[in-house]
Amino acid sequence: MSRQAAAAKGIDPALIVILAGVSAALHVGKLPPAIPVLREALGVTLVQAGFLLSLVQLAGMTLGLAVGLAADGLGLKRSMVAGLLILSAAGALGGWAHDASALLGLRAVEGFGFLLATVPAPSLIRLLVAPRRLPVMLGLWGTYMPFGAAVALLLGPVFIGATSWQAWWWLLAGTSFAMTLWLAWAVPADRHRHAAPPGASPAGAVHSWPQRLRQTLTARGPWLVALSFAVYSGQWLAVIGFLPSIYAQAGFSGAATGALTALAAAINMVGNIASGRLLQRGVRPRVLLYTGFVTMGLGTVAAFAELHGSGLPPLLRYAAVLLFSMIGGVIPGTLFSLAVKLAPSERTVSTTVGWMQQWSSFGQFVGPPLVAWVASRVGGWQWTWAVTGACSVLGLALARQIGRLIKSLEPQPLQSMH
Repeated sequence: MSRQAAAAKGIDPALIVILAGVSAALHVGKLPPAIPVLREALGVTLVQAGFLLSLVQLAGMTLGLAVGLAADGLGLKRSMVAGLLILSAAGALGGWAHDASALLGLRAVEGFGFLLATVPAPSLIRLLVAPRRLPVMLGLWGTYMPFGAAVALLLGPVFIGATSWQAWWWLLAGTSFAMTLWLAWAVPADRHRHAAPPGASPAGAVHSWPQRLRQTLTARGPWLVALSFAVYSGQWLAVIGFLPSIYAQAGFSGAATGALTALAAAINMVGNIASGRLLQRGVRPRVLLYTGFVTMGLGTVAAFAELHGSGLPPLLRYAAVLLFSMIGGVIPGTLFSLAVKLAPSERTVSTTVGWMQQWSSFGQFVGPPLVAWVASRVGGWQWTWAVTGACSVLGLALARQIGRLIKSLEPQPLQSMH
């Protein structure tokens, strides 16, 4: 089916790609609501629960670049379809798991499927939309993770309470399979991506994976966006991930803690969407990155810092967390647009996104334990801002370098000769 035919049916293929990402993110967010039940039903220990939570990050940290290379070589749509099928199969089999070992193994498979379903998406969206719409659609793509996780966090406890954790696994497996069929039917193939224009020289083409790997890792752009994503995602997950523990220690009920955390995660989408709109209107990426990192740094100071044993009132602290997540949300939307723009060539966009995903997963893997270590050393969360502030300072330095790189790539005006 052509893109025009899909549009005629009222379906925006790029939107279907974004929804496919949401269906993949549901599998990441499905686990936290199920952990109490899994610990009782399968005898999952606290350590095993931690590994179940971190296996997706481990997959991204070790396989992100490899999956990007594979997607650039095999085809974008084909890779996403394969990833969704893997998620569907692993999720369905997970519902029949009888012990923690089986669930851990299938969770690792889900991590691979998640990468295969999400890493090619920005590059595929680039092919499906006009250049003027690209920043907006990539900003929307940036919402796939917080939206999917928030939906799973909100619906999971209710659905598991009414049915079982197995039914929850099967529901999301079925959702991914339905999304696979929709994506395969409604999104046009990207075979034309690999064809050189008539009369074009193939000299600049990058065909083999060693060439694509070398071209990606020797360019400044992929490194700058990847490291920026790492310092963003590490501090975001450290703050949002520990909110339930922080509010539980403060005496909030389980329901209130869940609602407050889900809102703090979901509001990140506001910044994701706004970044696309602002980029489309001509706001410079460096300005958005500066705004995001400064707000995240100051937000955690307001939320956690104490002077003489006391900090801001609880309501103002929570407002600071909301600002931290919402304004910080402009960062991933901007970085996805930059990954497409700063990739060394069209054939290395997914490889660049994979490299960015690899470093993002590294940040998510390292950030929360680092914050927890600081909290355990000082006996509270009041020095959390020191870790997130350091991440924000690094982010500002990287944003400055990104601004310089973009400026160097812009065509320079010809100087008049006298």
